[in-house]
Amino acid sequence: MKKIENNFAVTGFVAKDAEVRQFTTTSVARFPLAVARQEKNGEETKRISAFMNIEAWRKNENTGSFDQLTKGTLLTVEGYFKPEEWTDKDGVLHNRIVTVAVKFYPAVEKEEEAPAKPVKKQEKGKK
Repeated sequence: MKKIENNFAVTGFVAKDAEVRQFTTTSVARFPLAVARQEKNGEETKRISAFMNIEAWRKNENTGSFDQLTKGTLLTVEGYFKPEEWTDKDGVLHNRIVTVAVKFYPAVEKEEEAPAKPVKKQEKGKK
């Protein structure tokens, strides 16, 4: 059986400054990441955007990287999906998927790509 890896890598803009909560030995930063992609339908190209809620955990002595989590920062985030399940006070079962950042770093901005020009084939014997 193939081993299935539970991980992701995504690049986007921090949508608002991270909310940081500090506990006895660890801290968590929670922030929304705005991600987008181009979708083409015939001749029409549309930009589809979404927000991912990310959480990053660090030992208190290693929270310096949280300084990058400010609105407008372009980041690449790598991590995994963590399922959570709980029962509320009324006995209703809830679940959600948490996107946990293992690491994040400034993304390399790439320029808009121009459509590739078709390469003309040379006929034999012609230069």
